[in-house]
Amino acid sequence: MTIQHPIDDRLPALLRSGKTLRGIFTALPSPAIVEMCAYAGFTFAILDNEHGAADFETTEHMLRAARASGIIPVVRCFLEDVPRVLDMGASGVQVPMIETADAARELVQRVRYPSVGRRGSAFSGRAAGYGAFPGAAHTARSNEGVALIAMIETPEGVANAAEIASVDGIDAVFVGPNDLAHAMGYGNDWKAPAVAAAIEQALRAIHGQGKCAGIIALSPDDELRYGEFGARYFATVATSVITQALRQAAQPGHDAQAAALRY
Repeated sequence: MTIQHPIDDRLPALLRSGKTLRGIFTALPSPAIVEMCAYAGFTFAILDNEHGAADFETTEHMLRAARASGIIPVVRCFLEDVPRVLDMGASGVQVPMIETADAARELVQRVRYPSVGRRGSAFSGRAAGYGAFPGAAHTARSNEGVALIAMIETPEGVANAAEIASVDGIDAVFVGPNDLAHAMGYGNDWKAPAVAAAIEQALRAIHGQGKCAGIIALSPDDELRYGEFGARYFATVATSVITQALRQAAQPGHDAQAAALRY
């Protein structure tokens, strides 16, 4: 009998592959939503613990749902939560508001075990199978198979995008367009010309360092546009997708061409 390891370690290789990857943010504290995203065909799900309501116990259940259904789970979380999220078995962490190469290097130290970094070692959590997968093998799998994604969301981050991307141990850099627009004084208008130019600058700089560039893409046009700048780690947003579908379904005589519902 082959026992499945708790950590899905496919993401770092996918980020290096040059392939386009499509995923989805979910801020909903629901393992069922994670499974639904997997069955819909997304490659990865970003469990949003920056803006979502999930506590640590629910997050761990969402990670279990991801492993069982085959979707790769990334957790967006604050720096101080990284150790616990990793011990739960996340396949990647995506950390907001990284503005300098020094901050990126500190992030690497928090995520990687010695001798690469200084992550505290414990084999009693889910990531190590509660002691079933301890020792050097767990350390190596975690260092090599867990992805680290830095988020750029400010003008300072944009200016330092190439330096952030060049840091060893950073697997991808994700541009957060909404926060960037706010930081630049444009509210939530991340299609404003100045913000669009900053996004392009950051994506090109990340790609130029040979690292995977990521961004929110809410439409095929978004994906096409940002792909021209080097982006290939694209994420949509579950609540937006669900709300749009619900609004459409609530309208009388809604699109007759929509796929027939099954119950």
